[in-house]
Amino acid sequence: MFISILSLLIGFALLIWSADSFTDNGARIARIFNISPLVIGLLIFGFGTSAPEMLVSGLAAYDGHPELSIGNAFGSNIFNIGLVLAITAIIYPVTVEKSVLKKEWVFLFLSSLVAGFLIMDGFLSFLDGLILLALLFLFLFYVFSESKKSNVKNLEASEDSSGNQNKGRTWLLLLVSLIILVSSAKLVVWGGTNLALAFGVSDLIIGLTVVALGTSLPELAVAISSALKKQHQMIIGNIIGSNLFNTLGVLAIPGLILPFQIPEEVMSRDFIYMITLTILILFLSFKLKINRFGGIILLAILASYLYQLVWI
Repeated sequence: MFISILSLLIGFALLIWSADSFTDNGARIARIFNISPLVIGLLIFGFGTSAPEMLVSGLAAYDGHPELSIGNAFGSNIFNIGLVLAITAIIYPVTVEKSVLKKEWVFLFLSSLVAGFLIMDGFLSFLDGLILLALLFLFLFYVFSESKKSNVKNLEASEDSSGNQNKGRTWLLLLVSLIILVSSAKLVVWGGTNLALAFGVSDLIIGLTVVALGTSLPELAVAISSALKKQHQMIIGNIIGSNLFNTLGVLAIPGLILPFQIPEEVMSRDFIYMITLTILILFLSFKLKINRFGGIILLAILASYLYQLVWI
């Protein structure tokens, strides 16, 4: 019990430091290579902060606990919007570009609908996993295409000598901070899961709460750090990118490793909350800014969801 609590405390401390370093170096990479901060958020931050979910999902499926995997995927998406985006907007209103709502958000929404359609029959098959993985590769192709366009437009600026000298060091610091970010999240998940198991909590509930919250901590730490530095594109890019990796990558893993029956409550409760929060991103961004009131709305929906998990 003591070791689990100590793991939580150390994990949280490392999360705070590594998120700040990760955000700073991500912004430097964007400036050096003249890549849009949105692309950095979607790809580097989105994939990087989703690495814990992918790791947990793969290990859980391999160990014969696929329910924990799907709980982790949907739960993380719910926490990313209901907690990460909510807390960030309350701290500092988040600006959202119209192009994001027309492209990246649409891709996230459609991907969520496809995922829901595939598991509507109550079973996540190997074929379902392949379809989700194919959509993930389509998304990656789109992000790389956008990155290439950005580089072509700013080719001359990217040849700045001072920037070139810092490339190696910046990439190294970004990698180190990402490793610490993921490792610290792992510490939090390990400690939290052990505490939950000690109280006899089920795999699905652990996946939807403790593990989902723990693996969403990198997104929360990075988002708060980005908000304080007014890197709005990175915030929304991180959340949309992370949710896409969760929906298409994390959810695909258990299907590819160990196809399994989906608990009924996943579609009747978890999926509904996830798709509702995803739609709310669009509605709350009507004036291209998610303000503090919008953050409170998202937080209230998360509280309602947690109430259902614990008491109903």
